[in-house]
Formats: sequence, C-alpha cells, structure tokens
Amino acid sequence: MTREPKQDRSRVTRSHLLEVTVECLAELGWGATTMSVVAQRAGMSRGAMQHHFPTREDLITAALEVMFDARMDQARKESSDLPAGAGRTEAIISRLVEYYTGTLFKAALQVWTAAASDPDLRARVLPLEERFGRIAHRMAVQSLGADDADPTTHRLVQATLDLARGLGLADVLTDDSRRRSEVVRTWAAQLDSTLVRVSAPASAIAQF
Repeated sequence: MTREPKQDRSRVTRSHLLEVTVECLAELGWGATTMSVVAQRAGMSRGAMQHHFPTREDLITAALEVMFDARMDQARKESSDLPAGAGRTEAIISRLVEYYTGTLFKAALQVWTAAASDPDLRARVLPLEERFGRIAHRMAVQSLGADDADPTTHRLVQATLDLARGLGLADVLTDDSRRRSEVVRTWAAQLDSTLVRVSAPASAIAQF
C-alpha cells in the first residue's frame, strides 16, 4: 500500500484545520473559537496544530483568506449557470446575498467585530477586508456586464454589495428569507433600469 506523501498529508491537515476554524467561528463565535477548541474538533493535538499555525490570529486570518478564495473559485465555476437576458440581474444579486448569508460571512463577521476593539487584530484584518471588497466588486461588475468607468454605475454596484451585506446582517438572528427575496427582486428591477452596461460575455467572471 502506497503511503500518502508527507507534503500532501500536511496540505490536507491544513485545509481541514481552516474549514473547522470557519465552522467554529460561525457556530460558536470569536470568544469560544480557541486553539484548543479547534484542535479538539479537528481531531488533533494543540501542539500538532501549532506546527501549522503558531497563533490563534495566524489560524483565523488564514482560514478567512483561504475560505474566501475557495468561495470565489466556486463562484467562477457557477457563473456559467447564470441565465442570459431576463432574470440574470436578479440571479446575480441572489448569488451575492447567498454569500453574505452563508457560513463564511458569519465567521468573518465574528472576526470583524472583534477587530473593532483590538488594534493588532484590526491591522491583520483590514488588508483582508480591502482585498475581499475589491474582488467582490470586480466579480459583480463582470457578472452584470456593467460599465464600471461610469461613476453612477460604479456606485450602484457598490450599493448592491452593501445591500447584500446588510441583508446578511439581518439574517444573523432571524430567518429573513421572505422579505429578502422581495428586496432582491425590487433592487434587480432598479438596476436593470439604471445600470450602464458594456458588451461582455456571460463568462466574463471566468477571467477574474
């Protein structure tokens, strides 16, 4: 029986730790997501975990970054499923809202909240938040086929992301799905009537 190379085992272990960390943040919150709790849930010793991530901050910021990249990879793959023509804008906004109501956003929200009163953590988180924001904006622009050089269109795309994030916040404590779907439908109609578009293939997001 061929043994799995050590490098591959290390990569699998690291990936598992990051997934467990995001799950803990979303489920337990910042305060309860300690190194010991993550190690226990991951089925390994704290010492073994610290071989990969020496500190809690290293673990958590790496988890958010890797999981965000994975979510964006998934979005690229799913872009071909978006309808062309009527209904496309609503489908795109719905996808954005799904992200902001998902586990990754709930985990990130815990970290952002903690960073507000922790200068050291904030210094780590701000570059991630800026990167996430740029990528999400670019993804939305490409999916919508919007002319981001037009100032009004640029602001409308950003407002769409802000709207999606706000709906995600509203979903944290209660299931807001019924009202959320109505808001998405209304905002999609508004965008369709006001966005300045450019000619772009439906798969433009694949270039992102």
